[in-house]
Amino acid sequence: MPKFAANLTMLFNEVPFMERFDKAAAANFKAVEFLFPYAFPAADIKAKLDQNKLTLVLHNLPAGNWEAGERGIACLPDRIEEFRKGVANAVEYATALGVSQVNCLAGKMPEGVAHNVLRTTFIDNLKYAAAELKKANIKLLIEPINTFDIPGFFLSGTQQAIDIITEVGSDNLFLQYDIYHAQRMEGELANSIQKHLSKIAHIQLADNPGRNEPGTGEINYAYIFAMLDRIGYAGWIGCEYKPAATTEAGLGWFKPFA
Repeated sequence: MPKFAANLTMLFNEVPFMERFDKAAAANFKAVEFLFPYAFPAADIKAKLDQNKLTLVLHNLPAGNWEAGERGIACLPDRIEEFRKGVANAVEYATALGVSQVNCLAGKMPEGVAHNVLRTTFIDNLKYAAAELKKANIKLLIEPINTFDIPGFFLSGTQQAIDIITEVGSDNLFLQYDIYHAQRMEGELANSIQKHLSKIAHIQLADNPGRNEPGTGEINYAYIFAMLDRIGYAGWIGCEYKPAATTEAGLGWFKPFA
């Protein structure tokens, strides 16, 4: 049976962040994920996880100035030192919080920088991060994101990510497969997941259009969940969707799995 983690960045966002752990546990989630822990002391987050008997399955590397619209810095040649400091910060938090994998957001392509320079920077940064994280027994993930929601995002396709993983050549670099982003960019969800299963360490979901909960759009999630069981996917599935109304009102899809 699939294992689901509540994405606290998207779900229960009517309450302050530290209260969302309580909400997730009350909704019978056993695990959570979120974008970034860095605005809070690791000890405070760990206390909320322990209090609610929740597992934290994923957070991201620092991704630049999020409030200003940055969506990662890993492909930016003028931010390498900042990226490396972020890796160290992520290791510190992930170790304290018991997280076994972190995601690296590639970032948006700046004007005036050649694509091959961005790609080389991204690959070099991934080599560094994968090696540093491996020392701490933490997996590094990369995630293709659709360019409708984030125009100019450097990493936007599954095969592009697989090619980069191959070129990096690390046994500690994996794919985070977001079903919503993949549906918007390329479709072929079941075939892609099955083809690249050995490289997929984490899956996220939302329906399309709207990025709302499963059952509100065009994606056949009953088929997807059964397929993941059939092919032996053993990782977590992060519920990274925008509730159409309230989170609790939209959890009917989750009740059979709770």
